[in-house]
Amino acid sequence: MIDNLSAGPLHSLSSQWRACLYRVDVLGRRMKFGLFYQLQVPRPWHARSEYEVYRQAIDQVAFAEQEGFESAWVAEHHFLEEVSHAAASDMILAAMAEHTSTMRLGYGVALMSSPLNHPLRVAERVATLDILSNGRVELGTGRSTTSYQLSPFGIDLADTRGMWEESIEIIPRMWTEERFEHKGPYFNIPPRNVLPKPLQKPHPPMWVACTQPETATVAGEKGLGGLFMSSSGPARTKERIDLYRDALKTAKPVGAEVNSKVGIFIFSFCASDDAAARSIGGPEALWYRQSLAAIFNQEWDRLASVPDSYKYHAGSRTRFDADNAADYNKLIDSGTFCMGDPDACIKTLEEYAALDPDEVVLIMQAGRIPHDKIMESIRLFGREIIPEFKRREKAKLAGATPPVSPA
Repeated sequence: MIDNLSAGPLHSLSSQWRACLYRVDVLGRRMKFGLFYQLQVPRPWHARSEYEVYRQAIDQVAFAEQEGFESAWVAEHHFLEEVSHAAASDMILAAMAEHTSTMRLGYGVALMSSPLNHPLRVAERVATLDILSNGRVELGTGRSTTSYQLSPFGIDLADTRGMWEESIEIIPRMWTEERFEHKGPYFNIPPRNVLPKPLQKPHPPMWVACTQPETATVAGEKGLGGLFMSSSGPARTKERIDLYRDALKTAKPVGAEVNSKVGIFIFSFCASDDAAARSIGGPEALWYRQSLAAIFNQEWDRLASVPDSYKYHAGSRTRFDADNAADYNKLIDSGTFCMGDPDACIKTLEEYAALDPDEVVLIMQAGRIPHDKIMESIRLFGREIIPEFKRREKAKLAGATPPVSPA
C-alpha cells in the first residue's frame, strides 16, 4: 500500500512514479457488491413462514454469488417480531457457506454484550465459521441501538460501551495467542488456549456499525472497518465516513492490523420497469423503517434515564419519525433507497461510489417482496449494474497507468 512507500526499495522511486502509484491505488480500488439480511417475516405467519424465509435467503445468496456479488452479511437481532428473525446469525452464515465458495460472510453485526455474547464464545464461534467457510469471515460488531433487545438478557445499557471496547481488544488476542489471559472491568479470564484458531491470518477482519457520528470516530481510532447505514441519504453518509477516515489517520488498531474499509448498506430493489420497481420495493422498505421505529421509540419511553453513549439514539427519535413519515418516492429520489430500473439504480449508486466505499451492501429482502422478484433484482444487478461499475473502474485504472521508467 502507498503508506509503506517510505521504507524498502520503493523509497527510491521518483516523486512522479510515487504519485502515479498513489493514483493506481486509489483509482484502482474496486467497489464490491454484497447482500444484507435481517430475515424479515411479516405477518400473517404460518407453520413454515420462517423456514421459507431462511431457505429463500440461502438460495438468493447462492444465486448472487453466480451473478457477481461478493459478500453476504446477516444481522443479529432478538425479539423483533416481523422486522427480524435472525437471532443466530452464525448458524445462518454457516448454512450460506455450504452453498457458496467465494462469498465473504459477514456478521452484521454481533452484539458484543455479556451474557448475550461473551467474548470467549464470539472468538470460538467466529473461528469455527472461518474454518468451515475456508477463511471467508468478516466480524462486524455493535451494541444494539436500544435496551429492547438487551434487557431480557439482564444487560444494562450503561455497560454496553465498556463491554464492547473490552471485547474487541481481547478477541484478536484470543485468536493469535497460544496462552491467553485477561483481567479487566468486565471479563476475568484465566490462562487458556482459546480454540479453534481462525483460518485467516492474522485473524478475520473486524468492523463496527457506525450508526452515530461518535462511533464513526471511535471506529477509525481503533482501526476497525466502518459499516454505515444509508438511512438519510448520501450527504449524511458522507459526513460520517469523513469522520471515520479522519480518525483513521492516527489509528491504534485493536487487532493485528488496521481495517480501513468502508461498507455502505442501502435498501435496494431493481426491476426492468422503473415504476414497478418503486411500487414493489418502496412500500416494503418504508414498512421496515416504520416498524423498527415503533418498537424502539416505545422502548425509549420506558427508560427512566439514558446513558451518555445512547443519547444520540434517544435524541434521533424526532428525526427518524420525520424520515419515516416521508413518501417512499421521496426517499428514492433523495438516494436514501436505491430503487428503480437499472439506469435509475446506477444513477443512485454513482452518488455512493463518489464516497469511495469498498463495498455497497444491498438490502433486498424487505417486507413482503416475493422471492422471485428478489431473484430478478439480483439478476439485474449482476447482469447490468455490477458490470457497469466494473467497466468504469477499469477505465479509471487505465487512465492512471504509470509513465515509462526513465533509463
